[in-house]
Amino acid sequence: TPWGTAGSGRPRGGRGEGGGLRRGGGRGTPPNLEETIRRLQAWLRGFLPPFLGGGRGPRGPNGSGGGGGRGRFSGRRGVAAMVLVLLGLWLASGFYRVEPDQQGVVLRFGAYNRTTLPGLNYHLPWPVEQVLLPAVTRINRVEIGYRGAGADSRRGATPAEDVPEESLMLTGDENIIDINFAVFWRIRDAKAFLFNTRDPAETVKAASESVMREVIGRTPIEPALGPGRSQIEQEVMKGVQAILDDYGTGIELTQVSLLKSNPPPEVIESFRDVQRANTDAEKMRNVAQAYANNIVPRARGDAAGIVAAAEADRQASIARAKGQAQRFLSVLHAYEVAKDVTLKRLYIETMQDILSHTPTVVMDPRLHSLLPLLNLDAGGTKAVAAPAAPPVSLPPTSGVPSVGGTP
Repeated sequence: TPWGTAGSGRPRGGRGEGGGLRRGGGRGTPPNLEETIRRLQAWLRGFLPPFLGGGRGPRGPNGSGGGGGRGRFSGRRGVAAMVLVLLGLWLASGFYRVEPDQQGVVLRFGAYNRTTLPGLNYHLPWPVEQVLLPAVTRINRVEIGYRGAGADSRRGATPAEDVPEESLMLTGDENIIDINFAVFWRIRDAKAFLFNTRDPAETVKAASESVMREVIGRTPIEPALGPGRSQIEQEVMKGVQAILDDYGTGIELTQVSLLKSNPPPEVIESFRDVQRANTDAEKMRNVAQAYANNIVPRARGDAAGIVAAAEADRQASIARAKGQAQRFLSVLHAYEVAKDVTLKRLYIETMQDILSHTPTVVMDPRLHSLLPLLNLDAGGTKAVAAPAAPPVSLPPTSGVPSVGGTP
């Protein structure tokens, strides 16, 4: 052995065999370095290809490599070539490829150094630098209140499992509701995602459950079961995103999907009975409201018509009164200017108005009764016979007088 001693404990002499140290602790001859180097070269030549100096040359008489210095030079050249090859492979290991859906995060001695874009990139080989490749466009899913269906090799797909400690929540009107929802998210900032949060998925789950309980806690059960589901989703998404931004997680929510919102299974039948009663009450309320919407406008229209007719009659009466007053004033003014003419005119107009509404009767004085002889009404009104009168003796006359008109 190169560093051993003989079985008797004596140091083995000779330049070609190499000396050794005594086991007893005494100082012996130093090791033979040339022999050690020769053996190392021989071992390396066994692994190198022939063109790099591998293989064995012809041995000399003493068993050493043939050629002396030439053999030592070839061995050193082989070692250098091998080192260069290993160095080249080590440097080439720094090339890496970033896929289109990834970001490259380069760490130098474990600390963040830079972020690289998709494509072929280079970093100093390990252990100086290393690269992490998180998928920044992949949509991740967090399930709250249930666990999604799995796959069973014998039974196929297994149904979703409900998690009551996550799904049961208290509404604003102190009712219990069973809610299952899913949160979809992706990586927005790879550096913040890798270094600011220990467990990003668990952080998203905890923040989403907390915000959902807060929103449901101020929402009555009726909107939570149907009409207000979209509004609840928007409020939860906004609240969770604010928490994640405050934590600096580098995560962006893409959607909050409310999958189920029902009463607990133990009271769901009673709740459905209440829902049906509320539906009937709402139906009757709608019918009454429709009748009111029909009759009230009609009554208001009739009232508005009566008011409008009364207003029109009032305006007409005022206009007539003003006209008559104006006419009286004009007559008064004419009377003050010409009294005789005005009086005569008034008499004629009055008689005209009276006679226009009085039937005209022509009588024969020789008769003992008043009988209509001629119908002189312009409008064709029939004259009514006058009642019989006692005989009256009248003097003879040459003309026939007219009663109620001019001769």
